[in-house]
Amino acid sequence: MAETGNGQQNPADITVDVLILGAGFSGLCMGIRLLQAGMTDFLIIEKSEDAGGTWYENRYPGCACDVPSHLYSYSFECNPEWTRMYASQPEIWEYLKRCVEKYGLEPHIRFRTRFQEAAWDEAARLWRVTAGENLRIHARVLVSGVGALHVPRYPEIPGLERFEGPKFHSATWKPDVDLTGKRVAVLGTGASSIQFVPQIAPQAGRLYLFQRTPAWIVPRRDFGITEKWRKRFGSVPGLMRAFRSFLFLSLEWRVLNFLGNRTVRGYFERIARRHLEKGIADPTLRARLTPSYEIGCKRILVSDDFYPALERPNVELVTEKIAEIRPKSIVTSDGAERAVDVMIFGTGFQVTEAFIEMRLYGRGGIELHDAWREGMSAYLGVTVSGFPNFFILLGPNTGLGHNSVVLMIEAQVGYVIKCLKMMRRRKIAVMEVRAESQKEFAAGIRERMGQTVWQSGGCRSWYQDTKTGENTTLWPGSVIRYRRKTRSVARGEYDLKVITRTN
Repeated sequence: MAETGNGQQNPADITVDVLILGAGFSGLCMGIRLLQAGMTDFLIIEKSEDAGGTWYENRYPGCACDVPSHLYSYSFECNPEWTRMYASQPEIWEYLKRCVEKYGLEPHIRFRTRFQEAAWDEAARLWRVTAGENLRIHARVLVSGVGALHVPRYPEIPGLERFEGPKFHSATWKPDVDLTGKRVAVLGTGASSIQFVPQIAPQAGRLYLFQRTPAWIVPRRDFGITEKWRKRFGSVPGLMRAFRSFLFLSLEWRVLNFLGNRTVRGYFERIARRHLEKGIADPTLRARLTPSYEIGCKRILVSDDFYPALERPNVELVTEKIAEIRPKSIVTSDGAERAVDVMIFGTGFQVTEAFIEMRLYGRGGIELHDAWREGMSAYLGVTVSGFPNFFILLGPNTGLGHNSVVLMIEAQVGYVIKCLKMMRRRKIAVMEVRAESQKEFAAGIRERMGQTVWQSGGCRSWYQDTKTGENTTLWPGSVIRYRRKTRSVARGEYDLKVITRTN
């Protein structure tokens, strides 16, 4: 394969066996497992300047994971050096960079190379890809590891473009904007906002937090991991894996909350309500922060410092709808106008609109967005009919609301590796899931989804497709169940074409 290291000149055309899109948790895991399987002819292209994916892109104050560190990491690369129970963005990013170095991935990564378009060549039985600045890549197999949390979502508000002060999304944080003494407007109270609001509130002269819908929030219970325990994790065989297993089981049973178990759901609602009562003394403010939908319908958030930040004298929670944005102020539906110097969007990402700004043309020239016109769907969340030799990591209905998504990534990567080994062993040139297999899988997802809180909990969330209202994001079951489904490859679910002498 051609040289792909940083700063190296690359030829206009590159040919590889496997092309991986994205160098985040998914893409790096795929690359590592390929190397471990003896498959070295692959390339990872990454739009950013470094590895890490969302943990490279998101650098807002207070950015951290809401899954325990020892579980939000690869099972084959446990890290005894986590300094906190819930790792911060810099620490997770450093962990991923160490993985790149340890497993020798850097020669296989081309940074600053944005994927643009891919088209399946039926005659040549390969993908023809364009990326970066007119780079052409020919790949037998295409693997998407682009993830979902990378395209910011901005609100559609009259006058937004007229605002004269600095404005930016949490995912594109501008550290050069000094918030000291400024009148800051934060739009949105989701997972990012509840992390950065407590960080910037002490700096701001006045902070207006605009809330559309309150979130259920449970205690984070974060704490530092002492050097003594870090040494134990590093020196006592099996201790960290035992702790990881404990964390997995302590989170795994929580899936019952989402699958319709009223007892478990009531238990978590009581925890959230007590957390709110302890954090907010003012009953009026507490009422405005109390959700009207069932817990779990929207993403459950974790925080220890968000509620105390709202009780600061310079912080105001605004629940009236924004009617208009003016050059130096925000006007709400009740006619109130608030002067604003800086505007920050904590409005999340475009999750249910996969491959935004990218084009993927499958067999017969069908484009992926057209194939998903009635909603995203993939067999096991990994393969799509009409798109041969194409695999998705963290595809439709494989996200989690209760456990570490890294567990799902590893299950999917393992499944893809099994597919590739089977293709090599049986000399298969083309592997494509049958349309009926995908439809049957999607029907099973819809049936199970109808029994979950995501469909019956009385809310609209970013989990749901904006057109159909169906939850195309999360897996309606346990991690254990998904692992069982991806444990082996059922050849009968695929159309397989062997390599012929003319190829």
